[in-house]
Amino acid sequence: MRSIALIHTVKSVAVSFDAMLKESLGEDIKVHNLWDDFLANNPNEIGEFTVENRNRLFMDMKAQELTGADLIVTTCSTLTPVVEMIRPFIKVPVIAIDDNMAKKSVTFGSRVMVMATAESTIGPTVSKIQGEAGKAGREVSIDTLVAMDAFQALKAMDMETHDRILKERAGALSGYDCIVLAQASMAHLEEEIGAVTGCPVLTSPKLCMEEIREKLGQLK
Repeated sequence: MRSIALIHTVKSVAVSFDAMLKESLGEDIKVHNLWDDFLANNPNEIGEFTVENRNRLFMDMKAQELTGADLIVTTCSTLTPVVEMIRPFIKVPVIAIDDNMAKKSVTFGSRVMVMATAESTIGPTVSKIQGEAGKAGREVSIDTLVAMDAFQALKAMDMETHDRILKERAGALSGYDCIVLAQASMAHLEEEIGAVTGCPVLTSPKLCMEEIREKLGQLK
């Protein structure tokens, strides 16, 4: 049986992602979970992803490599820039949750809105989208919206308040070719935010599943 090692920073994602993964793949697969909420909370509190946090993520990824997994997946967008740095030092393929979402986001048009609840997610997501636009030879204008109060609700596991805040903020948006929900913890709002904005909405878990299926197919 093949196995996938997951690295999470948000409890609600840690609870749901492995079940979503098993359902999406349609095959028996062993899942190893590692939850490190410090790597989301600390950068969001101090405004940067420190060298110490890079080392912490490196150790998390090496720990998951030692499970013997066929693939490692990080499920937090805040980690993505550092994942790019660490990939060459990991023996198995590593997928960041927003890899595929960033690629898709530049295919709809030039105006992209990135919504997040954690400030620490914005920089990595915008940088990732800009990088994909450059690879595709496209020019994009990226605006951002950060709902920190929704993040506090998320930490308290008050998903009703979290969702209400994000839907209210989304209701004021217009004129975008694509809306990116930068965090996996926002993914369940894809249809509702699409309905209130009238825009295509991208979320990372579903698109990440597509990339995982593709990568596992290549590893057979």
